Amino acid sequence: MQDLFVPAFLSVTIGFVVFFVGAFLTRSVAFLRNYNIPEPVSGGLAVALLTWAFFALTGRQIVFDLQVRDYMLVLFFATIGLNARLSSLIKGGPLLGILLGLTIGFMILQNTVGYLGTLLFDLPRPMSVLLGSAALIGGHGTAIAWGPQIASMTEFAGATEVGIATATLGLVMAALIGGPIAKTLIDRYGLEGPHDAPPIVGLEYEVEGEPADVVNHISLMRSMLAAHVAIFFGYIANVYIAEFGLQLPLFVPCLLVGIVMSNTVPHVLRGITWPSGSRALAVLSDYALSVFLAMSLMSMQLWSLNELGGPLIGVLALQVVMTVAFIMLIVFPVIGRTYTAAVLSAGFAGFALGATPTAIANMTSVTKRYGAAPLAFIVLPLVSAFFVDLANAFVIRFFVGL
Repeated sequence: MQDLFVPAFLSVTIGFVVFFVGAFLTRSVAFLRNYNIPEPVSGGLAVALLTWAFFALTGRQIVFDLQVRDYMLVLFFATIGLNARLSSLIKGGPLLGILLGLTIGFMILQNTVGYLGTLLFDLPRPMSVLLGSAALIGGHGTAIAWGPQIASMTEFAGATEVGIATATLGLVMAALIGGPIAKTLIDRYGLEGPHDAPPIVGLEYEVEGEPADVVNHISLMRSMLAAHVAIFFGYIANVYIAEFGLQLPLFVPCLLVGIVMSNTVPHVLRGITWPSGSRALAVLSDYALSVFLAMSLMSMQLWSLNELGGPLIGVLALQVVMTVAFIMLIVFPVIGRTYTAAVLSAGFAGFALGATPTAIANMTSVTKRYGAAPLAFIVLPLVSAFFVDLANAFVIRFFVGL
């Protein structure tokens, strides 16, 4: 039987519905509300379970056209760049270095757990990276890129499928553990963010009786225009970067162009109103991230997890336990036991097992409840979306060589 293909317009429309389903679930279920599970995660997982049920009953896959989702990802990172101030980048320099060092150490530990899993269940040794950083920190793209090479080396035909299934389950767990980790740390140490700081992604949840600033069509259009200009020049920059042999995801140069724009344009064109730090830009960021994440999670093919089998699910359970312990015992104390450290801990869980957008969604859900953490939203994307991919390539090659 042929798969059921959902075109782009209908896919993004379903993505909107998925978000509101998640918002309803988060309001209705105490666990989701109290532990800061992002609305797109709640709704996306619910729809992914429904598509799994449809597959089980009919044998047909529901395949979504995700072209609009990819645009939302680029739009989101452009808005993050537009919110970056040079003073914050300078302030975050040492923190960025510390977080990068912790992440490299974590990747080695993650692949070590994967390697022990191959020993325990008598799998080819190079498969360790598909149970480690290639599939978890690297995500679906890295797992798909390395799967055929590892299959060729080991003659293990299902290597790519194992990598994809590992990345899928890792993404689910990343979206579920970040909020609870942050809540535990915040409650234990009595932390809270500054509620008077400018918003970065989304607005704080409304307090009854407290009027919210007006976000009008002019401010939204101004933010959208600035983001699209950043995307335009980011696309051009990406073409030139590729000519030098460096392959980067499109959202990385868009993020960097946004940073350059926000630290130059307002000083050169002093008469314009720049959207950096505005509530309108925060709303646009939240919108792009929410639609991207809702579409990503609703399109997951959970039936692919059947490829894992019980033993490999056991290895992933060990990865989750190790990740939580690493964050609670190492990341949070080393970063400084502050509110920003707690928010970054939620973000670290998001990209350590999933992807950068999951990390940002985790942090957004926390800051909406407890207060802003602007530095976290600048430092983490630079580490997880840029430096980590470069470092991960070297770590993966080392463990494949074993």
